[in-house]
Amino acid sequence: MSLLRLSARLLAPAAAFSLVAPPALAQPANPLRQVEQSLAATQSMTATFRQTDGRGRTLTGNLTLKRPGKIRFEYARGANMLLVGDGRNLTFIDYEVGQKSAWPIARSPLSILLSPQPNLARIARIERQANPNVVIVRARDARRPEFGTLLLAFARNASAPGGLMLEGWTAIDAQNKRTTVKLDGQRYNVAVPDNRFTYADPGKRK
Repeated sequence: MSLLRLSARLLAPAAAFSLVAPPALAQPANPLRQVEQSLAATQSMTATFRQTDGRGRTLTGNLTLKRPGKIRFEYARGANMLLVGDGRNLTFIDYEVGQKSAWPIARSPLSILLSPQPNLARIARIERQANPNVVIVRARDARRPEFGTLLLAFARNASAPGGLMLEGWTAIDAQNKRTTVKLDGQRYNVAVPDNRFTYADPGKRK
């Protein structure tokens, strides 16, 4: 399996990315609570994504998210693979080799984004930033270190749910392997049918 396919499969994350934020907005007294409110107010989201592994290799595609628990990474033509969360499990399908694997969403860093009731107080903290319009959340569950660390990046934006635009994230696994996902063209709370979170079985797809 190539490094790109491996990083897609694990969502095990790469280099830090910069954010271009809008003019300064009033900052809340509890920014972590604002992040929770933003996640809770995000019922759905679509975006394009650029995923970069620890060696700087890149995959692109389209992201569809529907809370709680549903997500789809549809990789651009040429990658021939798919990552889908159906509400309970994440399934990685590699059509090139005709294989799939699955694991509970609760055991993935993405559980923070997909939880029905975001509660970050125990596992997350806000990272200090020179730019007041950028909010970086470092999330790591000390009780489950094998799940790794997730750095969520937001830009303050009054048009986004809770006043925060999700710009992407970096996931760091227990072996310190990194993958960064950068989002563009975010659209929030649009209609998304549940059949977006199904997939063709690799044994039947031609």
